[in-house]
Formats: sequence, structure tokens, C-alpha cells
Amino acid sequence: MMEKQALIATINDALAAEFEVEVTDITSDANIKDTLHLDSLSLVDMVALIESLFKVKIKGADIGRILTFGTLYDFIYEQMNV
Repeated sequence: MMEKQALIATINDALAAEFEVEVTDITSDANIKDTLHLDSLSLVDMVALIESLFKVKIKGADIGRILTFGTLYDFIYEQMNV
């Protein structure tokens, strides 16, 4: 089981590298789409990256409620610890 801080660091590093943003721009209360400059296509890429890294499944309904990095961290952490 991954500790939550390690999970957050892994997510931040992966997203910063993939979407070419500074890791310091990724904070718990930051909006994911705004911070990573996502359109609908790159949002799908982000979901695929997260699913692949953490072996979790993010459904369409869940994507709609994951607006900030904090909600993303919580969602992945909960999925990994079910």
C-alpha cells in the first residue's frame, strides 16, 4: 500500500512531465484542467496515464467530479485501498 504523500508526489511528477508544467504549479486546490491546460482530448490522456500508473479505473461520472488535484489524490488513494 502506497503512503498518500508518496502517491501525491508520484502523481505530480507524472503529470508535470506529461503535460509540461512546473510541479510547483500542481497544488491540492488547483483546478486540474486549468493547471494542465487540458481540453477534452488531453483530459482523456490524463485519465489513461493515471489508470495505467496506478491500476485504477476512472469512470466518466467520476471524471466530472474530480475538479482539483486534491479530489484526484483522494479518489486514487481510495481506489487503491478498497
